[in-house]
Amino acid sequence: MQLFLMRHGEASFDAPSDRERTLTHHGRYQSGQVGEQLNSRISQLDLVLVSPYLRAQQTWQVVSKHLPKAQKCVVLDDITPSGDPKSAADVILAYAEQYKAETVLVITHMPIVGFLVSELVAGEEAPIFATSAFVQIDKHMENASLIDMNLPQVS
Repeated sequence: MQLFLMRHGEASFDAPSDRERTLTHHGRYQSGQVGEQLNSRISQLDLVLVSPYLRAQQTWQVVSKHLPKAQKCVVLDDITPSGDPKSAADVILAYAEQYKAETVLVITHMPIVGFLVSELVAGEEAPIFATSAFVQIDKHMENASLIDMNLPQVS
């Protein structure tokens, strides 16, 4: 399975709650750029798992314009910023197995996205993701390896 873990695009802090933060203009631009990059790596998209937070949903709306149509898209409460990384990793893998997904995109937040990397790839430290950054993990059975880290510098 090819697993792509992505952090949402840049978001505004002007919102009534963290859940309701929206992407900035720059965040939409970033997400579109990453969508184009992912397009060269993803020929089919079996499963998308996206946080219920507005900025993650908006990121998916932008990214999806550049990718093949997803076979299945699930809004997943387990991948919000305060989610438990071990539990989230288990849920992601369970969904992938349930839908027999070979290509999975997860759109989530810091800090959980970094911790997911260390949960899914033995020996990897949790990286810090800039907005719209992603990693690609090749996951087969109990083994996983980090294929690529598209992690621009956090500004």
